Amino acid sequence: MKRIAVLTSGGDCSGMNATLRAVVRAGLASGLEVIGIQKGFQGLIDRLYEPMTTRSVSNILQHGGTFLQSARCKEMRTEAGLHLASENLKGMGVEGLIVIGGEGSLKGGYAIQQQGVPVIGIPASIDNDIPFTDYSLGVDTALNNIIHAVDNLKDTASSHDRTFVVETMGRSCGYLAVASAIASGAEYSLIPEEPYDLDQICKDLRKRFQEGRTNSIIMVAEGAGKAEDIASQIKNRIGFETRVIVLGHYQRGGSPSVFDRLLGARFGQAAVENLIKGNGGTMVCLQGSIMTLTDLATVTSAGIRPINPMLPKLANQLLA
Repeated sequence: MKRIAVLTSGGDCSGMNATLRAVVRAGLASGLEVIGIQKGFQGLIDRLYEPMTTRSVSNILQHGGTFLQSARCKEMRTEAGLHLASENLKGMGVEGLIVIGGEGSLKGGYAIQQQGVPVIGIPASIDNDIPFTDYSLGVDTALNNIIHAVDNLKDTASSHDRTFVVETMGRSCGYLAVASAIASGAEYSLIPEEPYDLDQICKDLRKRFQEGRTNSIIMVAEGAGKAEDIASQIKNRIGFETRVIVLGHYQRGGSPSVFDRLLGARFGQAAVENLIKGNGGTMVCLQGSIMTLTDLATVTSAGIRPINPMLPKLANQLLA
């Protein structure tokens, strides 16, 4: 193997640049040429690429997002687009591709693998919803962003006797909401994996108020309900002054945490190493403290990563 390529696809997250740096430098150290594909799979279609050097990835560790940029690519959902992307890779002399991204990106990588180009996937999703890995890239930084916001909110909540309903990302996976609730000392976490009773929550809030605890934080994963609707129902039922914070894309950005920088470095190095070994068609995973491999076919057919049942149980014990 002489030449590999790397791209970032789908939603961005902090730690992608650290991963790109590791891929480029590990590849060059192994005697490979490394090609950076710009704007994700769209860059494969449009042939947007550049050779990478050590200087290409200098001074990027501390930055969020991805310096190669990312984009949605409808053409990759068609046979013609997939064929063109694969042929473009082969035309560049690329013998292996590293795809950094979430569920859709990994499916795109698997499709290219089936076209005859070896692919290694790297899981990157702040929702922590990719199966077979304990953590995906960007999760830790997103959690730290949420905690910073909630810590600030708790100050004003206590000053004005308010309930804040804070909406996190997580359409199908409530990891961010429940983990940040436990870590910040929020009173409730509402996630799509667990049913919740808003009537009971209102009764609990009223009881807390009677006990002198006149402010609260309710974390809501976007897949469990809209923060605006939940806040409105709380205000209508018990009359509490309620405010809504939708964190949105704030969670994605910012300088990556030490954990995400180290994870990105480990993911990138492992991806290069396994391409060289001929282990294409896999995703690198963190299981415990060990880097492992799982077949992309298995990853892309497994669905959403189930939440660890320990987390909702712990939340129920600590947050009420």
